[in-house]
Amino acid sequence: MREGHEGTGPGTITPDGCAVELYSRLPVGDEPDIITAAVPAGARILELGSGVGRMTHPLLERGFTITAVDESAEMLDRVRGARTVCGPIEDLHLDETFDVVLLASFLVHAGDEEVRRGMLRTCARHVEEKGCVLIQREGEDYHTDLPRERVDPSGFTLRILSADPVGDGVNSVRAEYVFPDAIWTQTFRARPLTAEQFEEALAEAGLRVDRYLTQDRVWVRAVKR
Repeated sequence: MREGHEGTGPGTITPDGCAVELYSRLPVGDEPDIITAAVPAGARILELGSGVGRMTHPLLERGFTITAVDESAEMLDRVRGARTVCGPIEDLHLDETFDVVLLASFLVHAGDEEVRRGMLRTCARHVEEKGCVLIQREGEDYHTDLPRERVDPSGFTLRILSADPVGDGVNSVRAEYVFPDAIWTQTFRARPLTAEQFEEALAEAGLRVDRYLTQDRVWVRAVKR
């Protein structure tokens, strides 16, 4: 288990506190639409932190070729139709490049700065010179509009219960997923980043913002500097 991360609930819990059974239930949102609109048709995508394939499978259906990376073999066992690579994102060296590198799920907010730096270096190392990196950031009030909850149309409730400081600009975030037949919790460490801090982190890895893809600036298209 990664330091400061834990999870509870039925089934296997991954090193960052995610539950495989939970993520197998979560519906895909508008992410595939955002990604499809930002990249060339038929692009080769390196998906970092793919989990069980929640976004992988819809992107495959849209004609993309996916290499799915996750540090959990149990997560990758649920992925179908994509090449899979098991291991930490920050240590990835595939000796090849891709049209698109995808770093979603707020992974850029890793509490450990060295992990974040390693992830962004992985993005820069694996993207084609004229390719792009798509990154999902936290919303501006992610750590302050608390507690909050969202009832999903598919029948579960997501609650972000707290985000407590643990030092060095890092918060311990606690989330709860309530289904009619099961409850999962996840506790993880996340580092809030202003837009300026985010862009500085990109620059350190040799990347820059090309444009923000959504009005809330959560989704970003980055390119090499």
